Amino acid sequence: MKKHFLLIGSLLFSSMVFGAGYQLNLQGMRQLAMGGTGVAVPWDASTIFYNPAGLTSIRNVQVYGSMNALMPRTRYVSAPTGTDIQDAAAKTYTPFNVYIGGPLAYKSPVSIGLGVYTPFGTGISWDDNWTGRYMVQSISLQTVFFQPTVSYQLTDEISVGAGFVYAIGNFDYTKALPLTNANGQEANAELTGKGHGVGYNLGIHIKANENVQFGINYRSQVNMKVKRGYARFSNIPSSVSSSFINTAFESSLPMPQVLSIGMGWQINENLKLQVDANYTGWAAYDTLSFDFENNTDKLDDIHSARRYRNTVTLRAGVHYTFRNDRWAGMLGTAYDPSPVREGFLGPDLPDAKRWLATGGLSFKISERLSAIGVVEYVFSEVRTGLSTENGFKGKYHTKVINPGLAITYDFN
Repeated sequence: MKKHFLLIGSLLFSSMVFGAGYQLNLQGMRQLAMGGTGVAVPWDASTIFYNPAGLTSIRNVQVYGSMNALMPRTRYVSAPTGTDIQDAAAKTYTPFNVYIGGPLAYKSPVSIGLGVYTPFGTGISWDDNWTGRYMVQSISLQTVFFQPTVSYQLTDEISVGAGFVYAIGNFDYTKALPLTNANGQEANAELTGKGHGVGYNLGIHIKANENVQFGINYRSQVNMKVKRGYARFSNIPSSVSSSFINTAFESSLPMPQVLSIGMGWQINENLKLQVDANYTGWAAYDTLSFDFENNTDKLDDIHSARRYRNTVTLRAGVHYTFRNDRWAGMLGTAYDPSPVREGFLGPDLPDAKRWLATGGLSFKISERLSAIGVVEYVFSEVRTGLSTENGFKGKYHTKVINPGLAITYDFN
């Protein structure tokens, strides 16, 4: 019984923050349509996220807003029999991004801006009575990053930029406990909390010549501190109620550093190619610890091994501007490996290596106003996993359809 409860904390935060399937690379719609590439070419004010140095290339003050409709679909099949098939509930999540930025003054080498974006945030919900309910029933996560930014054009070819990051987030996690009260109701646990952290975002942008650009971006690790989360229990049998008392907890969660390099190549007047590589330091997530305010014989502080591995994501995309200059089309793809090792896969985190196919259209409505429409399709490998902490085994397969829309407005 104690083992079942100790899993609550370790499973909650591994799924909440660190799966490749839960890290959102949706901070710019034009970039998303090109496979998520965006380090080398500053298309719009969303460069505040992708490479702060690119902000010096935005000649007018620009306001940018975007939203996605993220629709993941996950299926569990019991292993090795395959007789138990469960689908997670179909839900839609709506991450958003807002940016404003531009030159400090006319022809100034200094540009400033502010980004408000959602780099992590999704969830999964299984039926309350499904096979794996003692591991997870539902998870919901929302995060928002605030990033004031400044960039400086050193020469005609080189710019640098930096942003300070303040992050906030909240979560809700529920699971069943293998206990039944006098009315035949199964016990439940719910963990909720809010966290915050700080970090930074650095960038260099280089124009090698009229046709080739390079970019380097480093986003620091952000340690999200949960100073007062809450664990609540319901339907606990009276015989063990003293062991499952509502209590607070503290924890610290490392969001990994990301180093990105990219190149943009203007092949001809209309066609541009972009490639990026992202190195993500998932290995920082080695152990997860919880300090509960009130310990009991069934609830000790938790120190759970996670042992994530670092990953390299590869991205490529093309951008074609049509002859009238009002329409443009984008296509892209990416390969995104999973940081989750064998022995740590479960229904809270059904993560696997993924391939992305993306496309989009942009339309210049007027000299100042533009719109971008995007669709992303994510398909992961079918992965069989065993959680060594509890012996739960199964096959998982996740697909995601993700349309998005962005609007930009330039001030003269």
